[in-house]
Amino acid sequence: MKTTFSLILLLIGFSIQAQEITSPDKNLKLTFSLDTKGTPIYQLNFKNKAVIKPSKLGIETKDVPSFLDGFSVEKTSTTTFDETWEPVWGEQKTIRNHYTELLVVLSQKAEKNRKINIRFRLFNDGLGFRYEFPEQVNLTYFVIKEEKTQFALNGDHKAFWLPGDFDTQEYSTVTSNLSEVRGKMKEAVTPNASQYPFSDTGLQTPLMLKSKDGLYINIHEAALVDYSAMHLELDDKNFILNSYLTPDAIGNKGYMQASTQTPWRTIVVSDKAADILASKLILNLNEPTKYKDVSWIKPVKYVGVWWEMITGKSSWAYNDLTSVKLGELDYSKTKPNGKHAANTAHVKEYIDFASKHGFDAVLVEGWNEGWEDWFGKSKDYVFDFVTPYPDFDVKELHRYAASKGVKMMMHHETSGSIRNYERHMDQAYQFMVDNGYNSVKSGYVGDIIPRGEFHYGQWANNHYLYAITKAAEYKIMVNAHEAVRPTGLSRTYPNLIGNESARGTEYESFGGNNPDHTTILPFTRLMGGPMDYTPGIFQTKVSAYNPDNNSIVNTTLAKQLALYVTMYSPLQMAADLPETYNKHLDAFQFIKDVAIDWDDTYILEAEPGDFITIARKAKDKNEWFVGGITDENSRTATVDFSFLPKGKTFEAIVYADGKNAHYQTNPQSYQIKKIKVTSKTKLNQQMAPSGGFAISIK
Repeated sequence: MKTTFSLILLLIGFSIQAQEITSPDKNLKLTFSLDTKGTPIYQLNFKNKAVIKPSKLGIETKDVPSFLDGFSVEKTSTTTFDETWEPVWGEQKTIRNHYTELLVVLSQKAEKNRKINIRFRLFNDGLGFRYEFPEQVNLTYFVIKEEKTQFALNGDHKAFWLPGDFDTQEYSTVTSNLSEVRGKMKEAVTPNASQYPFSDTGLQTPLMLKSKDGLYINIHEAALVDYSAMHLELDDKNFILNSYLTPDAIGNKGYMQASTQTPWRTIVVSDKAADILASKLILNLNEPTKYKDVSWIKPVKYVGVWWEMITGKSSWAYNDLTSVKLGELDYSKTKPNGKHAANTAHVKEYIDFASKHGFDAVLVEGWNEGWEDWFGKSKDYVFDFVTPYPDFDVKELHRYAASKGVKMMMHHETSGSIRNYERHMDQAYQFMVDNGYNSVKSGYVGDIIPRGEFHYGQWANNHYLYAITKAAEYKIMVNAHEAVRPTGLSRTYPNLIGNESARGTEYESFGGNNPDHTTILPFTRLMGGPMDYTPGIFQTKVSAYNPDNNSIVNTTLAKQLALYVTMYSPLQMAADLPETYNKHLDAFQFIKDVAIDWDDTYILEAEPGDFITIARKAKDKNEWFVGGITDENSRTATVDFSFLPKGKTFEAIVYADGKNAHYQTNPQSYQIKKIKVTSKTKLNQQMAPSGGFAISIK
């Protein structure tokens, strides 16, 4: 009898002041309550299946009493919202933002009725929630020790995960059950230029999960502003994910001033994998664009002086000196190494190629002084971002590119010295404007300076946003590499047209990416925003460019074409060398034709880690493009053309793996054929191991 009575009290404790809301389509249900200690609790169900079991919410603070328990519900309000908005660029011309909102105002009586709000937004495709700290007499400044958000899972899910790390996402994704994470962590942590794994069970977001009962679950965050990036600490006995914020140099995790709020914590869920890829929940949780004029923000298709340096064929550095002090060295009096790729004559060759084939821009890395002595030195003043090497004529290249109708794309490598970049930023952006550059690829390779700060901490995150907003003052678009993983901020700041923040194509030259890599990234890294993955590698044997590099690109040529559709980005690079494309101009035609801005997107088939087939309609054109990719297994994709207008016949050009194609033994085998298709057509298309196909329809 005593046990029964205790159980009744426990159940009552979880139902005190309980509130429920459902998604607009009624498939998702959120329940909020306080337990007997006044601790906020939430749970989430999808079609009566548990997604998140009862889980605690709260903020642990360092200098004021924590926001963990002792709460009572002062008031609640429920509203609905439904709008359709148009992104500046994107996968769809219009996006519907439709949700049910629950706002809970909590009061801590013991702290003079200090208040905190928890705001929940429940969409048809998932949940977003955040903590809000209203302006009040009893709260102004406070320091976060840790955020205590829980995600209590309903079992030992299959996970697609990266090691939790404060400095890098450039790891290969591991696929395993959550119970296996601890045993696989050591092998998963591979060397990187800057890294700080924090736990044997620490994981990064976006984290993709698949439950035993067929639910696909993605956990991430949205609108990361003035806050540290969230990781997840796995309790692998109870399968609870606990938020774990990136610290600063002295271990604090956030400096707050009311009124303020945290980023949104996001849970995207469905019983169909395709719905995860189609979700716009993270974008919808960000604010509308801050800019009145967005006419200068345009998607970009580009080529660049880059892959030849990545492979080791050429160099970024002008000479072979090992110690350089910028401003004290007269480069014109040093001996060139003969491998420097960013020279005027060679860059003109890329400009000619871009102009001939209709590309928008040419990226050039290694153009500026300082590359001899930049990597791994913890050096503050490495680059000034305005002084070219003697063999790089900025004015002449500006003139030449303009005469060919091509833009130049700037490269700013900071070598992690954020302090130095901000020191030179206005001058560097003005230099770009003066010389015809309207977009910049920025890099943050190496440990952050000031020393002790991390790439994903509050301080660095504030810098990344500062760089974006400062660039907007000069009408410059930003593609940030090694910065924090995106959280949908491109809606608010659409000049953020690209990020890396994951293991990109460059790793194909550093030993290779796994064949399933690009079948996972859209379910993980791309959830928060597009990636500058730099596809289009036709020569898969790196030794063809550098005999000392035996790396193999683990893909077929046809799969590289498909990535332009499956790996969405408004910034797409044809990453291989012009001389290689000239040998395969028939296949290169697809890269020339494929759009980079879209009216609509159709997820035809998808399973994380296995395969993806996507169709897209080009912005304001009657043109469609399809891409399909697979992992290391050969597979037949089914392409359903029902997305086409009814009653019309179209010509489709199919770029597919050759009959005997294989990513290891015959990667350059491909075939091109023309077929007639209608909305009733269904095409069964074979894909080789780590292969794929691409289709253009006009």
